[in-house]
Amino acid sequence: MLKKIKNIWQMLGPGVTTGAADDDPSGIATYSQTGAQFGFKFLWLAPYSLVLMGVVQEMCARIALVTGRGLAENIRIHFSKKWLYFCGTFVILANTLNIGADLGAMADVIQMFWTSVPFWIPLVLIAAITLLLEVFVSYDEYAKYLKWLAMTLLAYIFTGIILHFDLKTILHDTFVPSFGFTQGDILIVAAILGTTISPYLFFWQTSQEIEDEINKGKVSVELRVAEGPKAIKQMQYDVWGGMFLSNIVMFFIIAVCASTLYKSGIHDITSARQAAEALRPLAGDLSYFLFTLGILGTGFLAIPVLAASSAYIFSETFDYKEGLYRKAKDAKAFYLVIVLSVLFGLLFNFFGINPIKALVYTSVANALVAPIGLVFILLLAGNKRIMGEHRNGKLGGFIGWLTTILMIVVAAVTLWQIF
Repeated sequence: MLKKIKNIWQMLGPGVTTGAADDDPSGIATYSQTGAQFGFKFLWLAPYSLVLMGVVQEMCARIALVTGRGLAENIRIHFSKKWLYFCGTFVILANTLNIGADLGAMADVIQMFWTSVPFWIPLVLIAAITLLLEVFVSYDEYAKYLKWLAMTLLAYIFTGIILHFDLKTILHDTFVPSFGFTQGDILIVAAILGTTISPYLFFWQTSQEIEDEINKGKVSVELRVAEGPKAIKQMQYDVWGGMFLSNIVMFFIIAVCASTLYKSGIHDITSARQAAEALRPLAGDLSYFLFTLGILGTGFLAIPVLAASSAYIFSETFDYKEGLYRKAKDAKAFYLVIVLSVLFGLLFNFFGINPIKALVYTSVANALVAPIGLVFILLLAGNKRIMGEHRNGKLGGFIGWLTTILMIVVAAVTLWQIF
């Protein structure tokens, strides 16, 4: 039994890290608001978005394994660079704003326990720890840390287990979609889809598959192309496992906040910290502690993923050396983008930029880019010349294009909300 568990754990890799990174502090705030404002009404988004996320991320990973290249590099080779410049610029901007918001949220949470310390101290400490680990720890070790950090998401599942849910209502609202064409319903669905199907995850997934292949000794594109397809089945288990983890956590956060905050008449949650604090008198100290632990754990996971995603995009766009497996002196541009992403995110908190406003701007940037990124992914994954026998099937292609249409609607709704 232990040997089987160990084998499963070793099989898990980029997919689990990607799925866990999707549930960052800003995502937690969105899911908390969903449960507090609407109760169990939108639980169905967890299983339905699982299918959309899983199909898209599996395509990204498959593109990497079959071509031996990251997503940005594939776009640069097969399509116009102008689209890549447009797409990459907005993703990097959104990632930097998201890093700032996540840093602020984590520092805010730490202040709940360390009330006498100024806000800037935990803020700087978190940024410094993140950079030191990402820049100076080898990829092999760092990937292990990221995988363990992904397990902090289990805190939300444990929080849900502690509480007594209304199982009949939960089962109904999980599998029977409920939706009214009101402004509130439209905006919350757009917010959740925008949070779960994020462009930075597309680029991170493909590049991490390449990192994993290089870590196994496949240092050239030719070696990766020759060997990559053999790893597709294992990759699919990993990706779908990661997306399941991401969405089951979304499910439990919504359910926990619906069972406590919504039922107690607390319907307006604007931050992850507020969600944690509001839970304490309703769900007890243990639930409060677990919820807070999850915020910190996912923050330490998401910030390096966001920063590295920007670095992969920049380096692959301009054909610079890239990869966490390289030392900083051998991939200066790559690591410079990581450092600058975190530093600019840190500075946003000192210029008085409201974290919620930063997330709004992030949503706008992601909404503009996600449909473009999805079109590139579908064109690559469905191209027989590029993918050969591993190109998209009819069902995968249909779900992919359906996801793209939904994200275009999300983009329109987001822009309508802002402007």
